[in-house]
Amino acid sequence: MTANRRFRNVTRIGPVQVGTAYDDRGREKHTAACTAPRCGFSADYDSRAAAELAARTHRCPVR
Repeated sequence: MTANRRFRNVTRIGPVQVGTAYDDRGREKHTAACTAPRCGFSADYDSRAAAELAARTHRCPVR
């Protein structure tokens, strides 16, 4: 089943976008997702700092 999330506070760090949304249980989650073609990186974090750190240190395997 796909998640239909309404992201807020979206920022872009290189090719990675970091956004904040609520999960299905009402908890605040922070998501980092790479927008580069064929990369496929995305991850959910409990803190905004962790999501931004993942965005800053992400290196796309496909170039």
